[in-house]
Amino acid sequence: MKIVALVKQVPDTETKIKLTADGKALETAGIKYVVNPYDEFAIEEAVRIKEKNSGSTVIAVGMGPERMKEALRTALAMGADEGIYIAEENLPGKDGLITARLLAEAIKSLSPDLVICGKQAIDDDEGRVGPALSHYLELPFVANVTKLTVESGKLNLHRELEGRTEVMEVALPAVVSAQKGLNEPRYPSLINIMQAKKKTINELKPEQLLSNDELNKLSTLEETGLNLPPAREKGRKLQGDPEQMVKEIVTFLTETVKIS
Repeated sequence: MKIVALVKQVPDTETKIKLTADGKALETAGIKYVVNPYDEFAIEEAVRIKEKNSGSTVIAVGMGPERMKEALRTALAMGADEGIYIAEENLPGKDGLITARLLAEAIKSLSPDLVICGKQAIDDDEGRVGPALSHYLELPFVANVTKLTVESGKLNLHRELEGRTEVMEVALPAVVSAQKGLNEPRYPSLINIMQAKKKTINELKPEQLLSNDELNKLSTLEETGLNLPPAREKGRKLQGDPEQMVKEIVTFLTETVKIS
C-alpha cells in the first residue's frame, strides 16, 4: 500500500499568542511550533498500517513556511518513509481551499491507496482541507474516524457521531480524517530521530503545481483583522449558608447573564 499522511505545523497550545501591531497577523517571535495534534493521529495510523502490510510506504506531505520541514522531520521520525514539502511563500492568498488544491496536485502523481489527515487544525479550526482534498482527488471521504482496519482493498471504519458510532465500509483509494481516540501517537526514539535526518524531503513550489491564474481564482478569503478573545473575568467566591448562595446564583443568572 502507498499511504499519504498530511502534516501541518501549528503553535503549541501552551504558547501565549500575540498579534502584530496592525492586528492582521500573529506575532511569530517566540512561538513554539508543533505538529498539529490531529495530524499526529493520522501519521501514527499510517505507520501502523504500513507495519501490518509488508511492502507499504508512507509519504508525509505538508505545506507551509520553511519551518514546516521540522514537522515533516517529526513525521519521518515517527515512521514515514519520505516527505514532500510545498512552500507557501508568494501565494496570492491562503485558505483551506488553496491548501487542499495544492496538496491534491502534489498527491495525484503519487496514486496513493489511502490519504489520511487530521480532522482539523487547532490553529484555524477550519476542518475543510480533508473534504476539499477528497473533492479535488475525486475520492470518497470519511470524517472523524476513530477506528480503521484494512481488509481486501477496503476500509472498515468507525466514526463518532453525536450519541452513537457509525460503522462504514469504503473501497480504496479513499481519504479519511482522524479523530482523537483513533490511536496513541508514538514518541520517536533517538535513533529514529537521527535516521529521519537522512530521509528525503522533496520540495515543490506552488507555481510547479498550479498557474498563477488558477491560484488567483482559488483565493476567496481576505483577512481584514484578528482579535484575541476577551480576558476571562475573575471568579467570584460565594460565602454564607447554602440557601443564601443559591439565591445569589439565581440572581446572577437571571439579572446578569439574563437566563430566563
